Formats: sequence, C-alpha cells, structure tokens
Amino acid sequence: MENITFKIYRDVQSLPEQWDDIASENHFLQKPYLNVLQHTAPINMECFYIGIFNATELIGVSIAQYVNVDQLESFGERDNCLKTHIRNFIFKNFCSHVLFLGNNMITGENSFVFKNKVPVAWISKILSECTKELIHYFKQKKITIHIVTYKDFYKSFTKELKAHDFHSLYEFNTQPNMIFKLRPEWQSSADYVNAFTKKYRDQYKRAHKKIEGIVTKELNLEEIVQYEERIYELYHYVAVNAPFNTFFLSKNHFSFFKKQCGNRFKLFGYFKDSILIGFHTILLNENTLETYFLGYDEEHQKEHMLYLNMLYNMTEFGIEHQFKKIIFGRTALEIKSSIGAEPIDMTGFIFHTNPLINFLMPKIFSKLEPNVSWQQRHPFK
Repeated sequence: MENITFKIYRDVQSLPEQWDDIASENHFLQKPYLNVLQHTAPINMECFYIGIFNATELIGVSIAQYVNVDQLESFGERDNCLKTHIRNFIFKNFCSHVLFLGNNMITGENSFVFKNKVPVAWISKILSECTKELIHYFKQKKITIHIVTYKDFYKSFTKELKAHDFHSLYEFNTQPNMIFKLRPEWQSSADYVNAFTKKYRDQYKRAHKKIEGIVTKELNLEEIVQYEERIYELYHYVAVNAPFNTFFLSKNHFSFFKKQCGNRFKLFGYFKDSILIGFHTILLNENTLETYFLGYDEEHQKEHMLYLNMLYNMTEFGIEHQFKKIIFGRTALEIKSSIGAEPIDMTGFIFHTNPLINFLMPKIFSKLEPNVSWQQRHPFK
C-alpha cells in the first residue's frame, strides 16, 4: 500500500474530475446525489467525501457522515416503552456524536466503490485511517466522537474484513435489507399478479379496490416545489412515527434532489379530491431500483391501504421498466415480504472511543436497536 493515499473533501465542487467515472455503477456515490447531501443534509449531519489514490490516480471513492444526536427533535415516537427511554438516555449521554463510514440515510452497500478490484486488506486499512483522520478533525473542533459505525456489508465481505483491521471491532446485525429480485419472465404487472397464490392475489385485489378514486401521478420539479410543504408534512409524520431514526430531512430535500438528478429521481403523488394525501420516491440506479423516502397521513393510510399500494406500484414500475431488483430497505419487513421482497442479512461494525464503554458494547448495542418480531411471507406459487 505504499503508493495508496486518500484525501477527505467537504465540498463536492472540489472533487476530482474523474470521480463519477469511478462511481459509475452507483448513483448514491456520484456528484449529483452528493450535491443533494451537501446542500440539503439533515440539520444534525455533516458529510465528507473521500478520494482514494494510487500515486496520483483516483482509484476509489467513499463517503462518511457525522451525526450530532443532541440536535435531533425525536428518536422515533412509535414505541413508548421502558426500553425506548433507556435507549434515548444512552444516546443523549454516551453516544451523541456519531461518525458513520458509509451513508446512514440509505440501506445497502453504498459506502465505497473502486475502479478495479482491490485487496480487502487495503479497504480495511483505508477505512481505519480515514476514521482516525476524521476523529482528529473533530477533536480540533473541540468535539469528541463517541461512536464510529461502519455500514452496511453483506456477510461474505464482513468475514473478509474481520481478517484484517476490523478483527477487534464489535460486529452487529440490524434488521435485514428487503430485496426483491424480479423474475426475468415477468414482462408486465399482470405476469407479477398471476404469480401470486390465491391468498396474495386476493390481497392485491383488495388493496387496489381500496385505492379506487385516488389519482397517482409523477410530479415534475415545479409540482414538487408547489407541494413542498405538504410533502414534508407527510414525510415528517412517517419519520416521527418510525420505531427509530437519527435524522430528519430538510424541507427542500426532494425538490433539490429532483433538480440534481432529473429523471433518475422520481416522486409520485397520491391525490384525493385534488389534495395530496401521500407520496413515494424512487431512484433509478443502473439495473437496480432504489426505493427512497415516502409519506402519508394516518387517516388516509388506513382508509386506502396507501402503504401497501405504494409497494405494489414501486414493484410494477420495476417490472415494466425491466429492473433486475428493487431495494426496499429496512422496516415494515412483513408487509414487504408479502409483496415478494426477501430478507438479506447485512452487518456492520461499531466501536466506542471510550475503552471502558467499548468493552460493554455488546450489552449497550442491544439497548439501541429496536426489537423486531415478524413472520416472513411467501406470496408466490
């Protein structure tokens, strides 16, 4: 690794010209999306962009994020129980300054990409050295990083990392990533529906009957700006009522995303009597359809089964546009499995910069991650 170096950037405008060439297979690491992060990041988040060089040649790109939990209005209000209060106390007092090597806002392997395959030992060393430099950067600003988290990795890669600099770090498992690998023989939504067993075909029909009279349309940039306040209101309702979160998007996040990424970012609105009652967003990421944030209010969600219909609509979009898979992310595992997504386990690594607290990390982490009990559904014949 004698010729391998890295440079940490805070401004997307200063990134090397070849950056997007290296990140060509992942739009979440390309400049348009990174601009979204820089200009509309949550108020409690600071983003960093890491260029990795072999001598003077850019060979890899990565991302890191700092989150200040002290600035968060809520950790999630759905689960009002003793464990939730314990978790909130731990975060406020021992884990308020968190450094992520990766992207805390999305699920999946979006931490880094390299021009060519490089040894895992290099990746392990680079991530470790970047961590040290960022901790030093915050120390100079009189901020002590409490927790460092590396996310998300598939288990085969995790095993390789543990053979190198990550061997002493606590490996954690969170909720699985729900991924839907679309069958190549599905050419239309009818093919998809016909593949269901009777029980789940009836569920599909029941959900679609509930949404009769609701107009679904893709919003252009001007319309997203027009409905920006309402979009944020619907997003915020879902975010606050999630079991757990560490950030809230800025109000202009979706309009800025649309400006930066154009047709690769799509926002679909659900209208009842010309009133916006829900929305969902997707990002077209090469052969993968990435689901992003969505929003609705409680009344219309229950009356029209909005969330389930959004899942069906995203799936049908993926089929009709010949995507190979859809990343549905974490949360709502059971209902996502009922439309065809399957759980893929992902892991990460975490450590506390205080050695004593770090020693207790296995016990502490169990207090931070919400319990999820669910039954996987198998909807196809």
